[in-house]
Amino acid sequence: MKGVLLVNLGSPESPTAKDVKPYLDEFLMDKYVIDVPFLLRALLVRGIILQTRPKKSAAAYAKIWWDEGSPLVVISKRMHEKVQKLVDVPVSLAMRYGNPSLLSGLQELHDKGVTEVLLFPLYPQHAMASTTTILELAEEHRKKYFPEMKFTIVPAFYNKPDYLQNLADSIKGHLEGYDYDHLLFSYHGIPERHIRKTDITKSHCKIDGSCCNTPSPAHEFCYRHQCYETTKQVVKLLGIPEGKYSQTFQSRLAGDKWLTPYTDVEVNKMPEKGIKNLAVVTPAFVSDCLETLEEIAMEANEEFLHHGGENFKAIPCLNDSDDWCKTVSNWISNWSNASSSIKVDADKITA
Repeated sequence: MKGVLLVNLGSPESPTAKDVKPYLDEFLMDKYVIDVPFLLRALLVRGIILQTRPKKSAAAYAKIWWDEGSPLVVISKRMHEKVQKLVDVPVSLAMRYGNPSLLSGLQELHDKGVTEVLLFPLYPQHAMASTTTILELAEEHRKKYFPEMKFTIVPAFYNKPDYLQNLADSIKGHLEGYDYDHLLFSYHGIPERHIRKTDITKSHCKIDGSCCNTPSPAHEFCYRHQCYETTKQVVKLLGIPEGKYSQTFQSRLAGDKWLTPYTDVEVNKMPEKGIKNLAVVTPAFVSDCLETLEEIAMEANEEFLHHGGENFKAIPCLNDSDDWCKTVSNWISNWSNASSSIKVDADKITA
């Protein structure tokens, strides 16, 4: 029997330091997120970051929290419900961090008699700190608790025509009636070393401005290439001219070289360049979350206006839009009705 596990990032149980602390501990102690030796990671996370950050992060979560709970979890549940109604196989929802847990999602499918699972990380682009960590933990659980299960993995869908059309249509719809000077594609940042670690050729990814445009097997797992390709294809679909759009990376930790250019730095410089009406889209996410609702829609908005901007529009993620849910359900149905599946060798995604 076939079934599907949709997996998103996750969230604290509440916007309080008490609940944010264990969530951040689980997240930042993940060896695929902060990829340094365990003792150094523990010192950095538990000895330094968790001493101050939970209170600050809780305040940020409090600003975006909904009556129903965490926006990311609420949106994911709404999407899950819509998708389940459109397909004939069981669909469960899990979060990599927090609840509902990945183990509980697999258990739910197991209890329904599912033996073949379509693992569906809800990330358009592949990255160690998102896709890889989901697949590795799922495999750990499979070996330990569900040895009879077989996994099929949905690879990064950044270049799937129907996803790109959904994204382009969403952007177009939200820009209707808004006379924007510039459209910014802001993707979540990652350390540059993560790009090199996921380079299966071990030599292609130099982050030198040309490697992402030079065809290579490395692109199958290169987050940076996949981000630029997403932007390129969406811009083409929307017919946006050169100079009216750009791409940046948001959310970084200090003390390390992360992908550039940085969103906050570039947004603050835009008003002096004559960009007074800005629109920002965040295609590294399919569900609105802290990074889109607080970091972009609130913080970046405030900074842009402070530096002389006049109008700022944060474009929502695809969330549980009907078109996006239909696309996901079509992918699931194609898999469940076919003997050959969209899949990728799990061994190749291990950093």
